[in-house]
Amino acid sequence: MTYLAPFRPAARSLDGLTAEASPRRIHLSPPHLTGREAAAVQGVLDSGWVAPAGPAITGFEAAVTAATGFPHVLATASGTAALHLAFRVLDIAPGDEVWAPGFTFIATIAPAVQMGAVPRFLDVDPASWTLDPGLLRRELHAAAGRRQLPRAVVAVDIYGQSAELDAILAACGRWGVPVISDSAEGLGASLHGRHAGRGALLAALSFNGNKIVTAGGGGALVADDPLLVARARHLAHQAKDPAPHYQHSTSGHSYGLSSLLAAVGTVQLAELGRRVAGRRAIFDRYAAAFADLPGIGFMPEAPWGLATRWLTAMLVDPVRFGMDRETLRQTLDAAGIESRPVWKPLPDQPVFRDAPGAGGAVAAALFARGLCLPSGTGMTEAEQDRIIATIRGACRA
Repeated sequence: MTYLAPFRPAARSLDGLTAEASPRRIHLSPPHLTGREAAAVQGVLDSGWVAPAGPAITGFEAAVTAATGFPHVLATASGTAALHLAFRVLDIAPGDEVWAPGFTFIATIAPAVQMGAVPRFLDVDPASWTLDPGLLRRELHAAAGRRQLPRAVVAVDIYGQSAELDAILAACGRWGVPVISDSAEGLGASLHGRHAGRGALLAALSFNGNKIVTAGGGGALVADDPLLVARARHLAHQAKDPAPHYQHSTSGHSYGLSSLLAAVGTVQLAELGRRVAGRRAIFDRYAAAFADLPGIGFMPEAPWGLATRWLTAMLVDPVRFGMDRETLRQTLDAAGIESRPVWKPLPDQPVFRDAPGAGGAVAAALFARGLCLPSGTGMTEAEQDRIIATIRGACRA
């Protein structure tokens, strides 16, 4: 069963005749359901295990391991919760610097900032749109000289493309700086034949409603080290010490995933390979349809792995195309098509106006021209044709 947007009733003319219904709005990345989710949820309800514990959670964590190769998995209430636990496991303290690319969603760094860390934003590589390893190496060398190395570096997978993790690990390894992978957008992507995020000390995944597969929410913290995940699991369940009564040596969180959502996520994970193939096919169709249009480009695929194309990200040259990115977005919106600018760089966000950083011109240029197009695998070819026709019709070159 594919996701359908809410039905829009047909308008009626004054003489009582029904006017032609407007076409349904095409959303950016809606959930694509399989039809098996309801039975899975009913099975959990019948079992009585609706809390964040029990066989549905165990099954979901095993499904994450099967899909990604990470041997140790903690199901969490969200991808942001998984990142927060990663920072807790690393004992991030007030005043610690945590470095991340500026071209990402705020959740990459927000939990560390809320713990008192100081963010430092680095630019991205135009060849991948992910953290620039060369810039990272130079900045780490300079930080070592002033005896102010970061407490952690966060690599980020963007729009279904893995960061250049091996180069990032090599740069950080020289100085003993741990690396966390924010793989919320990287589920299903690969890096040198392994799943995105593998090799980082800890990685965070997301199963939010707009992701390539979804639990309707939720996330996971994954690692190769069982002790790290065990400590995170302790913190995720209110940090209860072993005792017949409630006893706590530190404070924790209520970050467990609902068994109902875990059941949905387990069904969805079985579709991951097909969803990746579907998103890549949608990207290929866009690329072919716009190959002859001036001023249109796309996010490049890095040579070190396979991108999922979770979202098709397009670049619009306003001079050659004859329209800037924002005007094109508004044109699509007026036609009932949702699109969205690529990530606004975090250094340009009001909340981070005083944060230190390095570079930023690449991220700024991407934001000025970048637009994400509808990419959901429940989208029909006719709907994609409608998007393509609208963009082609908007070209004023």
